[in-house]
Amino acid sequence: MSNPIKAVLDIRKGERAFSFLMCGYFFLVITTFWILKPLKKAAFVGFYKDSGFDFMGVVFSAANAELFAKVANMFVAMAAVAIFSSLSKRFVRQQLTTIFSGFFIVCFFLLSFSLESEEAAVAWLFYLFGDLFSTLMVATFFVFLNDSVTPDSAKRLYGLVGLGGVLGGAFGSITVRALVKSGNVSEAAWMWICLGVTVLIMLCAMMAGKFALTQRSTATTPSPKKAPEKSENAAIAGAKLVFRSKYLFAIVSIVGLYEIVSTLVDYQFTSTILHFVEKDKLGEAFGSAYVYMNVTAVIVQLFLTSFIMKKFGLKTALMILPLAILAISAGYLIMPVLMIGMLMPSADGGLAYSLNQSAKETLYVPTTQDEKYKAKAFIDMFVQRFAKVLAIGVTLGITTFFRNFSTVRWLSLFTVVIVLLWLLAVRYVGSEFEKKSSDP
Repeated sequence: MSNPIKAVLDIRKGERAFSFLMCGYFFLVITTFWILKPLKKAAFVGFYKDSGFDFMGVVFSAANAELFAKVANMFVAMAAVAIFSSLSKRFVRQQLTTIFSGFFIVCFFLLSFSLESEEAAVAWLFYLFGDLFSTLMVATFFVFLNDSVTPDSAKRLYGLVGLGGVLGGAFGSITVRALVKSGNVSEAAWMWICLGVTVLIMLCAMMAGKFALTQRSTATTPSPKKAPEKSENAAIAGAKLVFRSKYLFAIVSIVGLYEIVSTLVDYQFTSTILHFVEKDKLGEAFGSAYVYMNVTAVIVQLFLTSFIMKKFGLKTALMILPLAILAISAGYLIMPVLMIGMLMPSADGGLAYSLNQSAKETLYVPTTQDEKYKAKAFIDMFVQRFAKVLAIGVTLGITTFFRNFSTVRWLSLFTVVIVLLWLLAVRYVGSEFEKKSSDP
C-alpha cells in the first residue's frame, strides 16, 4: 500500500461534496446509535439484574430478558419494513431522511420527559425505540447512498463514507462512557443531545441530495405511458424480489447467518458482563467494551477497508469477519473469562461496522431500483430480526437446560457451524457481484 491516504480518500473531481456530506451524515447517525445502545442496554438489563424477568410464572435472568426484547424487536421491524417500503414508493433519498428524522425528533422530545421513571414499560419502550432508530435511519442512509453512486465509485468512496460511521461509533461510545462515568449527564439530557444531532442529520441529507453522483427524479409518480401498478403490500413485494433472485437470496443468507452468530456472541458478552460486574458499574462496563469495538472499527476502516476492497475484491473483504468471529468464539469456548468476553464485540462489531458493512452494502450497487428500495428494506429490517429470533430460540433452549454461567461457552459450538455456512454464501455472492459489475 504505497499511498495509504489515497486508499481511503480516492475521490475524483465532482465527488467531493457528496462524499464528505454522506460521511458526515453517516457519522451523525452512528453517533446517535452509539449514544442510545449502551444507555438502553444498561437500563434494560439493569432493571432485571436483581429481580429477574417473570414470564408466565417462569423467572428468567436479565440476559434472557433481553432475548425476549429482541423478539419484540422483530415485530417492531415488521411494521417498520412495511412503512419504509410504502414511503419509498413516493419519496426517495433526502425526502425519506427528512420524514424519519422528523419522527425521531418528536420521539426524543417525548422520551426526555419519561426516562426518569423506573417502570418496566419505560425500560421496554426505550429498548425497542433504540433499535427502531438504528433500523430506520441506517436503512434510509444506505438506500440513499446506494441510489446515488455507480459500482466503480462505490468501491472508491465507500471507504471514506464508512469511515464516517466508524468515527461516529468511536465518538459516540467514548463520549457516553466518559459522561456516564462522571454522572454529570442525565438520561433526559442525552435525549436532547440526540434530538439536536438528528436535526443535523436532516440538514446533511438535504445538502447531499443536491450533489448525488447519479440522477433520478425526486418524485416517483408512474409514467403515464405505463399501466398503473396493482396495489401490493410493500413488505411482500420486497420478499418476492428476494426469492426470485439467487443473488439477493445469497445476500439474505449472509445477513441472516451473521445475525444469528452476532446474537449468540452478544448473549455470551452480556452474560459475561452480568456475571463479573456489579450493577452500578454496568453502564461503564458496556461503554468500555463498545469503545474497544469502535476503536477497532476506526482502525480497520481507516487503513484496511478501501485497500482490501480494491486490492483483493469483495469476496475476500466479506470473509474476514466470519473468520475473526470463528477465532474469538474458539477462544471463549476454551476460556470464558471477562477479558475475552469484553473483546467479543471488537471481533464482531469492530469488523461488522467497518470492512464488512462497506463490502456488504456495495453488493446492492449493481441491483435495480426496486431491489435497492424494496428488497433491501425487507432484508435489512425483517430478515435481520427474524434471524435474531432463530438465534434467540437456540440460546433460550440451551440456557433452559444449562443455567450456570459456565455453560454459556457451549454456544460457541453453534457459532462454528454457522460460520462455515456463512463462508460458503460469501464465496457465491462474491463471484456473482463481479459478474454483475462487469455486465454492460
